[in-house]
Amino acid sequence: MTAPASAPDPTFRDFAGAVMRGDPAAAAAVLEVLLGLGAPEAAAATAHFRGRMADPAFMPKAMGLRTAVTSGTDAEIGVLLEDCFGISGPARDAAVAALRTRYPAPA
Repeated sequence: MTAPASAPDPTFRDFAGAVMRGDPAAAAAVLEVLLGLGAPEAAAATAHFRGRMADPAFMPKAMGLRTAVTSGTDAEIGVLLEDCFGISGPARDAAVAALRTRYPAPA
């Protein structure tokens, strides 16, 4: 299930809610928008995230993504995207750029 077209801009909170509801398709649809990923990459990123959730040290890292996006550097965001979503290389750089379009770097 994907997010309705009339829905407001998705957020990481929407992603987390979809994961917690057990709706990986909706979670992946959110990542497609937030991170500028294609459908297969968003599905893989969602699966990676879900697989990491069993590690108790993971959720604080995942929650740190919001702080990194609002007050951190692109490098910090990239590290968290790789760790939390398994996104690396040029795809990681593109995802950072997509996030910066939505959430500009602090001045």
